[in-house]
Amino acid sequence: MANKAWFQSGIAIIITLLIIMLVIQVQVIFEPLFTIIATIFVPVLLGGLLYYITQPIQSFLEKRKANRLVGILSIFIIILIVINILVMVIVPVISDQVQNLIQRMPALQRDFQGALDFLLTQREQLPFDVDIEGFTQDILDQSGEIVSNIMSNAISILTSTVSVLLTLVLVPFFYFFMLKDHEKFIPAMVSPFSGTFKQFLTELLYDIDRTLRSFIQGQVLISFILGVLLFISYTAIGLEYALLLGMLALFLNVIPFIGPWMAFAPAGLLAVIQSPIMFVWVALITLVAQQIESNLITPNVMGQSLKLHPLTVIVVVLAAGNIAGFIGMLVAIPTYAVIKTTIQNIWRYRKSMKNSLLTDVQPYIRKDD
Repeated sequence: MANKAWFQSGIAIIITLLIIMLVIQVQVIFEPLFTIIATIFVPVLLGGLLYYITQPIQSFLEKRKANRLVGILSIFIIILIVINILVMVIVPVISDQVQNLIQRMPALQRDFQGALDFLLTQREQLPFDVDIEGFTQDILDQSGEIVSNIMSNAISILTSTVSVLLTLVLVPFFYFFMLKDHEKFIPAMVSPFSGTFKQFLTELLYDIDRTLRSFIQGQVLISFILGVLLFISYTAIGLEYALLLGMLALFLNVIPFIGPWMAFAPAGLLAVIQSPIMFVWVALITLVAQQIESNLITPNVMGQSLKLHPLTVIVVVLAAGNIAGFIGMLVAIPTYAVIKTTIQNIWRYRKSMKNSLLTDVQPYIRKDD
């Protein structure tokens, strides 16, 4: 039984859990290490995100015989130009729409309440029973919780200005060296090892790199395309706050499958308040955008590189959302993809080692005549 793969895997999981438990018990010893990791985690994460997004630009420039430092400087200039365009063109429009939305909030609440009152008067005409009062109370409770979370997060951000400034300083630092020395990272990580394990670790890290690159670059491009499509569509049908809703959809669409429907909620709510027919148009636009994304954009942009079943994606995103909130939903799929890639490489490595062992001992096995 000790040679069975399931038994060895179970023992490995138990030992890993025991190590984690022991580390938690003596976490005071590791407190300085945890502090260092917590300090650099966000800058490294943001720097890595920027690296994967802009890495195609670097490859394009270097294929045109551009010097590495010249290419990096060009990328930084492009980023500054994009930020400047956002600040000068898009941010003022969004700011005006947000202020207008805040000023109109009491009127919008009255309109929404009027729509609910109308539904209450027509409830007996509906073919099924609807608990409108409970639905209304749930919306109000969720709205209050969302506002409370936004305020608490805003206060938390304001009270941690030093941490934010430190992050802003460290992100360009890590990002620069990722662009400059990214080819050296994997060889440096595997240099202490040798033999077949070094080869396994090298292949694993390269597969993880390809997985993260495929997901981040593909999902960012898909989100941008969908955000632009929704903004154009909302503007065409005359939906108010089209740019604000389009930008919200752009960011939420980073979450696969669940994100587009999260972006539909505020758009649908504002559409209902504006007019019932507007809600129908918004629902149709969301449905068409989803079909375009799932059947045309995603297969051509991301292909089958991740090989994740839609049901698996939904379950992982929902579970991560319950565990770690919105941040968990953002990192759920790349984390799952990395874990899946790691397990696949371990399984392949074990299989190759087993086959190699059988090949080595085969000449010594006596064959019966």
